[in-house]
Formats: sequence, C-alpha cells, structure tokens
Amino acid sequence: MKELFINEVISKANCFLDDNQRIKLKEILTEICLNYQITIIEQTKKQEAQNNNTDTLNKFIAAKEIEGCSNRTLNYYKDNITKMLDTINLPIDEITTEILRNYLASYKSNSNAGMVTIDNIRRTLSSFFAWLENEDYIVKSPVRRIHKVKATKKVKETFTDENLEKLRDTCSNVRDLAILELLILTGMRVGELTRLNIADMNFQERSCIVLGKGNSEREVYFSAKSKMYIKKYLETRTDNNEALFVSLIKPYNRLGISGIEIVIRDLGREANINKVHPHKFRRTMATMAIDKGMPVEQVQKLLGHIKIDTTMEYAMVSQNNIKNSHRKYVN
Repeated sequence: MKELFINEVISKANCFLDDNQRIKLKEILTEICLNYQITIIEQTKKQEAQNNNTDTLNKFIAAKEIEGCSNRTLNYYKDNITKMLDTINLPIDEITTEILRNYLASYKSNSNAGMVTIDNIRRTLSSFFAWLENEDYIVKSPVRRIHKVKATKKVKETFTDENLEKLRDTCSNVRDLAILELLILTGMRVGELTRLNIADMNFQERSCIVLGKGNSEREVYFSAKSKMYIKKYLETRTDNNEALFVSLIKPYNRLGISGIEIVIRDLGREANINKVHPHKFRRTMATMAIDKGMPVEQVQKLLGHIKIDTTMEYAMVSQNNIKNSHRKYVN
C-alpha cells in the first residue's frame, strides 16, 4: 500500500520533476512512510459499511428471535438478507428501491428461481427494511414500492384415502405408525410435532397442546386409533427422555425435523408414492375437514393460522363436491 502511494505521488508530480528529483522524492517519501500506516479511504469505508450492515442484521435477527420465530425461519432470514447485502455491497441507508428491483431480477435470472421463491425473498427483505424503518435506521423502506410478485397458482396435491392406507401398511414399527396418525389427524406442523413431550398428551380427551408460530399455543385432537398406537409405542420405550418421539437406537435422542422428514420420505418411497413430506399431511387434513363440512373458521383454529386466507390456500375442496353442490344449489 505504501509503495502504491509513493508511485502515485511521483506519477502526479512527474511533469514537474527531472530524473534526479524523482529519485530524491522517492527516497524522501519512502523514509517518511516508514512511520505511517497508509490505507485507501474507500476500502476503509466499505469495510466499515460491511461491519455496520452485519451488526444491524444481527440486531434484526435478535428482534425476530424475541418475537418467537423458529430457528429455521431465522436462518432463512439471515441467509437471504446476507446474500442481498453481500451482492449489493452498499451501506443499508444507501440501498434504494431500484437497486433492490435489479437485485431480485438478477437473482431470478442467475438462479432460475421460480416466482414463488422470488416473492418469498421480497417478503423477507420487506420485513427487514420495515424493521429498519420502525427502528429509525432508515427514513423509509425501499421495499414499499416493490409489489407482491404474481405467481401461477397451482393446485397443490393432497393424499388420497388409498395413499394414506398404503402409508399405514408400509410402517414397520409402531413409532412410525404413531407419527403418521398424528400428522394425518391433527394437521400439526412438523416442528410442532418434534417439540411434543409425553406430558403434553391428554389421552383422556384425545388432545394435546402444541406450540406454534409466534410461541402461540393451541389444542389439537387425535383419534382413538392414534391414541392406541401412541400408547403402544410408549410401552415399548425403555429410555427416560421426555420427548414424545425419539430415535429407535441409543442414545434415544428426541427426533428433530430432519428425522421426521426422513421417516416420512422413506415411507413414501417404500409405498411407491410421489412427493411424500410432512406438510402434505397438513394440507390433506385441511382439505378433508372442509370437504366434510367443517366450517373454515374451525379449520383455521386447528391449523393455527392467523389469516383465514392462508387456510383457504391449504385446503382444496374436491371437484366432486363442487359438482354436487352446483347441482343442489344452482340447477
């Protein structure tokens, strides 16, 4: 850096110096620079901006953690916002709407991401910049003028009754059967299932309290068959773990989200059923409930949705019921 500085000074003064003067000036500058640390101001500013951005992001993540966001959500926030800040490489208060629009367009082009993914990133950035605005880090969120990304709405698949029976028949142990029944009957999130303890189960009422998003508790219900499988599974347990579901081998740790996902995915593979994952059971339960006449407001409570629109996106009323209702009410 010192040599770069010396050469730049000599280059600027070149037209005023002869050869001997240039040599002498270089000697003087070299001697003086021994006692000084030289840095490029622009680089220093960029480093400071990066440090400030990182510090502000950490404060945002801490705020979201206090609000009750799950670790998975926090990691999603952090990954997407970090990627945006690293790519744009500007102080947060210099990021404009146009810069963010270009970032999203470039992200879509380079990653081949779908419109749903892009809108999810937009919502993440919106949450971040709205927090910055509320905390007075910036005057106005640049995401305000970036509207929801329109995506083609696809009819999401649910399990048929036949598929559910195939999955039940595929279970080789009572633990997996108990997991499957709870997912089918309660519609709980996989994260909620992993947090359940034995003490949370009310077998008399066939219900349990789950901890959902935003640390909000709600009661969900299961069937007599589910109760039988869970009790039978608990009778096989020899460990002292408080968790409702643990691994089948020592040290019998609590099953995490990835553990449940592996169990369900393996069942789907063995049953030769495509796209088997825990969330699909949640959508299936909502669809079955609405299909059989349960008021959508009650389904909303069971699923733990704040907005009823979210519930309607989960549930797909069967085409046969639509046809029968049309004949009943319209024809």
